[in-house]
Amino acid sequence: MIDDQGWYGKARRVESPFFDQRMDNSDISLLVVHNISLPPGQFGGPYIEQFFTGQLNPDEHPFFKVIHNMGVSAHCLIRRDGEVVQFVPFSARAWHAGASSFAGREKCNDYSIGIELEGSDYVAYTDRQYQALIELTKQIQARYPQITLPRITGHQYIAPLRKTDPGLVFDWARYRLALCS
Repeated sequence: MIDDQGWYGKARRVESPFFDQRMDNSDISLLVVHNISLPPGQFGGPYIEQFFTGQLNPDEHPFFKVIHNMGVSAHCLIRRDGEVVQFVPFSARAWHAGASSFAGREKCNDYSIGIELEGSDYVAYTDRQYQALIELTKQIQARYPQITLPRITGHQYIAPLRKTDPGLVFDWARYRLALCS
């Protein structure tokens, strides 16, 4: 389901300009789960896709004035209805983690895949999001076997002083248990 170029067959493709090439594709060994909502706390609409493609209009919301030029991306977004949108092929380096460290190794973007869930730290994720995340994660693990269960983490754990996502409402036990079955 993931082709040789790193595109997920079940995803709607919306290409982001915010990526570059990895130093070593054999080093892909970490999966980072995030959340995002734009404007903050609001779901639906075109704003996340616009943000990850550099097309966010700063005049549409006061918060957008702060973030519209950030130049960030994730590999995939899972919307509230379970739709998967892919912005960057897994073989490329998306700009999702920022200043980060996992198991003593910095620059997580170099060796990780970033998956965004449309949501916030305080609103439960949907069953469809968990189903899509589990299926996508299994496909990623099949393609990149170095991404084992201990190498799946949240943004809050690789950048703990600056990030809180996917938040306390994310059900890690449910997610990990499903990956084991």
